[in-house]
Amino acid sequence: MAPWTAFSHSGDYTFDAARVKKHWSRLHAGDLETLPEDSAVLAAWALFHRGEFEKAAEAGLHAGQGGANVANKATCVYAQYLEPREKNRQRLFLQVADRAAELAEAEPDNANAFYWQAYALGRYSQGISVAKALAQGVGGKIKAALESTIRLQPRHADAHVALGAFHAEVIDKVGTLIANMTYGAKKDTSLNLFAQALSLNPDSAIAKIEYANALVILEGENRMAEATEYYKQAAAMKALDAAQHLDVEMAQTELAS
Repeated sequence: MAPWTAFSHSGDYTFDAARVKKHWSRLHAGDLETLPEDSAVLAAWALFHRGEFEKAAEAGLHAGQGGANVANKATCVYAQYLEPREKNRQRLFLQVADRAAELAEAEPDNANAFYWQAYALGRYSQGISVAKALAQGVGGKIKAALESTIRLQPRHADAHVALGAFHAEVIDKVGTLIANMTYGAKKDTSLNLFAQALSLNPDSAIAKIEYANALVILEGENRMAEATEYYKQAAAMKALDAAQHLDVEMAQTELAS
């Protein structure tokens, strides 16, 4: 595979290990990743927060099992926002899903092992079409992994966002009745999950973006003005690191289109 496309604003986020440690709780308010004791893993996280995603993924993998979550997060963020080739995006997401599943088996108390498995499968599903992914049985894996994440870490805001989005997208693709009967997906559950996510992490741009999308899917034009306001809030946020920059930039792009 060709070298990864560079994040063009990495110079704006000058993280080193000390600065990552200082701002860890804010940087990881969404995923509640544990501050690593291993200096090599912390260095990989510094690369991630600067936006050097390929180097962060390589450093995380080189650091062994303790660096798996940073490698998986770096790969997912890169694939979602910066990889221009769809075939490569799908390959990267499947790589993460496999690595995360292995980590979850080895470390069944590692909430983010389950989360990155679900995230990667979710983005893969969007790429091949949610309906096709559901037919392949991917939906059940996503839902189970996200529920495991929340069981292990009830305050995991990003998992609440992802599970809320899962419920909304399944309803959008197969309808309310089949979504409920076949996949246990419900509108009220989706909206409640987003409310919990925003309560847990009110400064999350991606939570506002995904909630806005869900409002339109589940409620239609009646909630369009509210959804637009959430997009405006996300677009106006000041990013703390490279990943947040990409979330905010996405909101700005959507508003401008």
